[in-house]
Amino acid sequence: MAKKSGGGGCLVLVLVVGLLAFGYYKWQHGSSSAPPEGVDTGGGSGRYVALGDSYTSSPRTGRQAGTPAGCDRSDDNYPHLVSAKLKPAQFVDVSCSGATTANLSAAQKTGNGTNPPQLDAVTAETTLVTLGIGGNDVGFFSYASGCATTNQNASPCRDRLTAGGRDELAERIDATAPKVAAVLDRIHQKAPKAKVVVVGYPAVLPDGAGCWPSLPFGAGDIEYFRGALGKLNKMLEEKADAHRAGYADTATPGKGHDVCSASDKRWVEGLLPASPAAPLHPNARGEQGMADAVLSVLKLP
Repeated sequence: MAKKSGGGGCLVLVLVVGLLAFGYYKWQHGSSSAPPEGVDTGGGSGRYVALGDSYTSSPRTGRQAGTPAGCDRSDDNYPHLVSAKLKPAQFVDVSCSGATTANLSAAQKTGNGTNPPQLDAVTAETTLVTLGIGGNDVGFFSYASGCATTNQNASPCRDRLTAGGRDELAERIDATAPKVAAVLDRIHQKAPKAKVVVVGYPAVLPDGAGCWPSLPFGAGDIEYFRGALGKLNKMLEEKADAHRAGYADTATPGKGHDVCSASDKRWVEGLLPASPAAPLHPNARGEQGMADAVLSVLKLP
């Protein structure tokens, strides 16, 4: 009996060690498990760098933060909210409206000034990086501008983008995947001590047929773009998983807070914003929801 008990104790120990190792692995590979032990960001220590596009910079939701003015960076975007909670020794937000993965390693010209390559802000002393990118590589908003229709049953964008058996948005998502992977590898090279969190896109469109004519897109296009955004988020999560990063899922908590929800509930504004925000972009409530998703990955309340 004693021999069997000892063997069981060894098995339990192996299982516990395995689970602890699995928790470490899952942080490194994209879950919201507790981050590994290491350099902390917060409480007056560490350096937090925020990279991203307009869903990160959050145009028009608050006062302008930093330069250039053309990046439309607000002082109440999710990086600022995360920083206010963490209180790092250094905080740098270089997100910029219109940014693509190319603008992480190359300068971005805006309508009012030039944003340096965003990766320039990532240094060896950096201990936390958040990354929100990919939507402009796929071109969601450039396509969406031509989708308005007077027929709520029409789907002009889906019909055009899937003509000939192709799926242009799916192809663009696939083409963006290696670019995101390369960016994550570069971040790790530049900041080997840093925790990295990829931030997904919130739920922009509702389940179902939408809210035509308030959002003048036909039911088919609503379904098509909703599905494409889901594919983009899945790709971002997979790249985070494969490249030692956490993933902040903002779509799940954002469900029911889409452009068709009540004005006092929505996280993302419609074509005619009811709250300060750019059209089809997060408002201040949405940026808070995105900040909460990041803090959840970091295991902070």
